[in-house]
Amino acid sequence: MSDRSSGNLTDELSGLDLAAVSPEEFARIVKGLSARELGEVMRGELRTRVLSEVFGRMRQQFRPEAAGRLKALIRWRITGESDEVYETDIADGTCTVSAGRSDAEPRTTLVMADADFLKLVSGNGNPVTMFMMRKLKVAGDVGLASGLTRYFDIPKA
Repeated sequence: MSDRSSGNLTDELSGLDLAAVSPEEFARIVKGLSARELGEVMRGELRTRVLSEVFGRMRQQFRPEAAGRLKALIRWRITGESDEVYETDIADGTCTVSAGRSDAEPRTTLVMADADFLKLVSGNGNPVTMFMMRKLKVAGDVGLASGLTRYFDIPKA
C-alpha cells in the first residue's frame, strides 16, 4: 500500500517529461502503482499526455521482422473518464498510429480500462489472463489479438 496521496502522485507524474522516460522506466512506474492509483492518475491532461506518448511510441517499438507480411488494422478503445480511440495499422512492414476512429473496418478491436491498458503496454499484464478475467475485451480476430505483443518490443519492469 502506498503512503502517497493521489494528489501528490498526480503532481509528481505531471511534472515528468514523458518523452524522456524510457520504456523500461515507464514499466517500473506502472508496476509500482496499484490499479486504483493508475485510475486516479489517468484523468484530465495527464491521461491525454500518457495515451499520446504510449501510442506515439508504438511505431518505434514495432518489430517489422516479426510482423512479416501481416496486414491488420487494430482499434484500441481505452475506457475511463471518457472513451479514447486509437488505431494501429500494420502493413508492408510498417506501423502507423492515429488518434480517433476511422471508417475502415478493423481486423480486431481491443477494449480495456485505463489501468489495464497501462499494465498491458508496459509488460505488467498478461493479455491472455486479462482476456480470461474480462479486463480485456476483444472483438474480431482473437488470434491476432492474442499474439499482438510479439509485434512490439514490450518493456520489462
